[in-house]
Amino acid sequence: MIMVPATSSPACKQELSLINFQKGLNKMESLFHNRNKDKVVVIMGATGTGKTKLAIELAKHFQPAEIVNSDKIQVYKGLDITTNKVTEEECDGVPHHLLGVFDPTINFTANDFCYHACSAIDSIVEKDGLPIIAGGSNSYLDTLVNHCPEFKLRYECCFLWVDVLPRVLHSSLQSRVDRMIEAGQVDEVREFFDPFGDYTKGIRRAIGVPEFHDFLVAEANSADERIKKRLLEAAISKVKINNCTLANQQVQKIRRLNGMWKRSMHRLDATETHLGSGSRTSKEVWEENVLAKSLVILYNFLYGEARARSRILSPTNVIANFSAPSQTLALPAVAAIR
Repeated sequence: MIMVPATSSPACKQELSLINFQKGLNKMESLFHNRNKDKVVVIMGATGTGKTKLAIELAKHFQPAEIVNSDKIQVYKGLDITTNKVTEEECDGVPHHLLGVFDPTINFTANDFCYHACSAIDSIVEKDGLPIIAGGSNSYLDTLVNHCPEFKLRYECCFLWVDVLPRVLHSSLQSRVDRMIEAGQVDEVREFFDPFGDYTKGIRRAIGVPEFHDFLVAEANSADERIKKRLLEAAISKVKINNCTLANQQVQKIRRLNGMWKRSMHRLDATETHLGSGSRTSKEVWEENVLAKSLVILYNFLYGEARARSRILSPTNVIANFSAPSQTLALPAVAAIR
């Protein structure tokens, strides 16, 4: 208790009143913080590490679960190849929110994401489902988790960080670009070509769009085939470089966020799954190094460590008992933990 001397000035009394008021707010915030909160899983990682794959697999294990996209480019309609959107077949029946739904010409901000993500998460929770946020735009996640009061008061997060060593990831990203080109990326980008070179808004900001500008200008002007070929090769090279640069920037941001969320963030090393060598298949390595460990972490998060220990002793047990894609963990309803 703070004693105010009789000789204190009005300014001192006002300052002490503000201090006491702030203490009251802190106490109130602490009460809110300690009450039971709904659970949210957040899957992070650089581009190309396997976030979407993990999100879908976990959603199938912890049914009912739905995925909220947190990639700032994948929120837009269009450019499905260029933005590497998950296909309907890959979704395997798992509902996705904020994926390919917004006008590609608008600027979808972090505040827009918070508004729509909270709405989607609320709808999932109302159906007794587990919200799984997955995407590479860490600025969106930062704004939602650290600066959205509604989210902070209502939800508790478990962060899964899918990580791959840079040299391995960079090689994988370059191969992915080659596959995207083969799948028709250039034809897709041609529809978003801006002859004035404005790639600062909406989906045109996506890596894999502005890099092709010079090539598309040459094509529009009926340039010599040799010139077009050289410009196309240069564009593809730029896309590969920019994807690797993006991956490095994303990891740097995740490391900063890890300093804030360390107690609830779990790093999953997926490097070996990208190497494609050794006696085990990449699927087997993924299941053991990433999926099984994630299942154990989430069982602890959702149902408590003691109950998890009685059901699952190790990632190896998870793989032994739940190796088939159609199998799910024998878990109580998600609603029962709230």
